[in-house]
Amino acid sequence: MTDLPDLARYDAVLFDLDGVLTPTAEVHMHAWQTMFDELFAAWGITPAYTEHDYFEYLDGKKRYDGVASLLRSRDVEVPWGDPSDEPSADTVCGIGNRKNEVFARVLRGEGIAPYPGSLALLDALRAQGVPVAVVSSSKNAEEVLRAAGIRDRFDVVMDGVIAERDGLASKPAPDVFVEGARMLGVDPARSAAVEDALSGARSASAGGFALVVGVDRGVGHEALRDAGADVVVDDLAAFVD
Repeated sequence: MTDLPDLARYDAVLFDLDGVLTPTAEVHMHAWQTMFDELFAAWGITPAYTEHDYFEYLDGKKRYDGVASLLRSRDVEVPWGDPSDEPSADTVCGIGNRKNEVFARVLRGEGIAPYPGSLALLDALRAQGVPVAVVSSSKNAEEVLRAAGIRDRFDVVMDGVIAERDGLASKPAPDVFVEGARMLGVDPARSAAVEDALSGARSASAGGFALVVGVDRGVGHEALRDAGADVVVDDLAAFVD
């Protein structure tokens, strides 16, 4: 695609992790499906959990915010609880921790490899001296980056651990992308953000980024554009081909 913008022209490029740099979104989707199928069956919640629920309520959000959002869509309210809650606890935090156990088990057992096209783009940006950062809602971001062998490529990793520590609002609020830019020492108005999630595209757009790149891993080009992406590609290799 010859009409794509040159990412090297921007002061920095900030990447979401799951679904953008690594295919961990697939692991997340499987973990959420397994956990909510069991929960809905045990509690008699209808309608059944679907893939649409993942994209609408969970994708790109902090884990506990996603749990609360999805349960609210079924008119179910449970106590928020505390992040230290056991996975068996029937609280937002307990349910979120229950899902995380499934995710961590799969990640440690099978490992993860970065998308080849994303790795090629990181190589190209590094060769041109463009600063890069990770902006992820996941508390597993550090572990995923290490498992994928790319942690040393990023001076800044703005993740769910930092977001919770500092009280930053979850995507689609702009907080995490804006904080990622601040940590990297760049102005969002002169930087680019790369996202595959609707909530993430909305977050970067609301944060005033000069360019929002959508990567369509299944949510759809039109949906990403409607969420604020300026350009949408199927794979980041399009920027280096």
